[in-house]
Amino acid sequence: MKIRTKIISLLALLFVVLIVLEIAVQQQVLMPSFAELERDDARTSMKRIDYALTTTLDSLELSAADWGNWADVFRFVETPTLQFVTANITPVALKQLQVTSLLIVDLQGNLVLARARDLDSGATLDLDLTAGKALPEDFPWRRDIVEGKPAKGLLRTNLGIMMLAAAPVLDGSGAGRTLGMVIMGRLLTPAQVRSLGAQAQANLSMVSSDSPGGADRLVETDTATQVYRSFDDIYGKPLMSLRVEVPRKITERGQRAVTYASVYLIVASVAALVLLVIVLNRMVLAPLDRVTRHAVAIGEGADLTARLGLPGNDEVAVLAREFDGMVARVAESRRQLVDQSFQAGFAELAKGVLHNLGNAMTPLGVRLAKLADGLRDAPVADVELAMSELAGEAAGTARYADLEEFLRLGSREVGAAVGAARADVTVIQRQTGIVQTALAELMRSTRNEHVVESVRLPDLVQQTLEIVPDACRQRLVVEADDSLRRIGVVQVARTVLRLVLQNLIINAADAVRDAGREKGMLRVAAEIVREADREQLHLRCEDNGVGIAKADLERVFDQGFSTKSRDTNHGIGLHWSANAIAALGGRLWAASEGPGLGASIHLMIPL
Repeated sequence: MKIRTKIISLLALLFVVLIVLEIAVQQQVLMPSFAELERDDARTSMKRIDYALTTTLDSLELSAADWGNWADVFRFVETPTLQFVTANITPVALKQLQVTSLLIVDLQGNLVLARARDLDSGATLDLDLTAGKALPEDFPWRRDIVEGKPAKGLLRTNLGIMMLAAAPVLDGSGAGRTLGMVIMGRLLTPAQVRSLGAQAQANLSMVSSDSPGGADRLVETDTATQVYRSFDDIYGKPLMSLRVEVPRKITERGQRAVTYASVYLIVASVAALVLLVIVLNRMVLAPLDRVTRHAVAIGEGADLTARLGLPGNDEVAVLAREFDGMVARVAESRRQLVDQSFQAGFAELAKGVLHNLGNAMTPLGVRLAKLADGLRDAPVADVELAMSELAGEAAGTARYADLEEFLRLGSREVGAAVGAARADVTVIQRQTGIVQTALAELMRSTRNEHVVESVRLPDLVQQTLEIVPDACRQRLVVEADDSLRRIGVVQVARTVLRLVLQNLIINAADAVRDAGREKGMLRVAAEIVREADREQLHLRCEDNGVGIAKADLERVFDQGFSTKSRDTNHGIGLHWSANAIAALGGRLWAASEGPGLGASIHLMIPL
């Protein structure tokens, strides 16, 4: 374990113990008390909701009792008249009563009058309770109708849950026999639910439920404390649940207060720790860690161009300078070894190619010579001459017969020559396949991974100039743009890139010579291009040479193409360079304004 880690860990452990103790007190003592306060608040809110619902049903029952003890209603049940309905059962009357449905039934449960209207629009509602001629046979209040008892409760209808209240029909004095029952209903719409919540000053919502009415159920989430209370309908079956949701503001505020206190404690602890670590880090740990990380990176071969450059005269600074000198010597030795290995690999590959092609081409040459001799000896010209003479000879003569015999024998010889040639072609094809196979094997061997090295681009340009012929260096001034330095270290196949740059510098020197100048310039610039999920190095080599015609821009990289003399150039350099860059996953292209205006070669390879 590192020294820095040991010291920081020891101090941090003490602070962590204090923080854990504080968190334990929060979770076991403070926060549970806040949560219990929220539960009590939620239960109280549900009690207020239940009271508001009960009050609403009581108000509805009071309206039903008021209508039931109305002498006009009593007479209407005895003798129904249209005048009563027209005068009293109007949309305005129902809206004043705040009822969705109004039913007047006789002692047998028959509907003497049934109306259902929307409270807001006054439109008639298609309510199943008012659709028939009588109450359902299993309607629980049929006995209350006969006995003259009031009733209230909840009922599920086709339009939703409805609050119902009923009162007996009396003669107006509150006594005497009952003739039926007045039933008033109000739909428990979302607006009505919000109204109940507003009365209780709570966030109320209605949800479906299969649980019978009974004890409240409490549910806690991260943001709210919820209390559910289930209600049964007038049949005694589960109908709905009302949910009161109380935001956990008490816990939130308590948590915030506790958090502030904890933060203050943690900040003070961290400040003391940071101050101590800063002093120690500045004097010992940072320089030592920098030397260690640099040594590990060099050991892993990540970048031999990096240097520590620690200032000062203490032991760590002296150690860093000695280490930098050692790395510089190792980097130079490694570069020389890689270059020698690359050249040796080129030579070995060329030797193998020549040897294998020589072995394969010797039989091909023998077979082709044999094929040429066989075709040369075939009596093709004699047969053609005999055919022309036969065409001019009269049939049936002795010469005609001799010519026919000659043609027959000549055709046999020609056929034999063709058969032998066909056999030779088959052998040649087979031997050609052997050559192609050998070339394919050699191509596979050239696809081995290149050695990727850490390199600074100005150093790469300088190393390239070392292998450029003296005549080209004397004719050309190579200017390294400042962008090469700004990019810093890149990971590339240095040996391949150096040979490509060598070709480009030589071509630029030739272009300057062809332009008739004694001295020219080549400017090398670079940038990092980010495309999708990868980075690419874009090198741009611009010269002031003879330039490239627009028609030749796409052909300069073709094998065998060259604008120079065939005696001194074979059109291989740029073609090889394009293939080498393509093997690295990049591409090479040229640009020029035209003859006499110079040219630029662009190189793009992934990093």
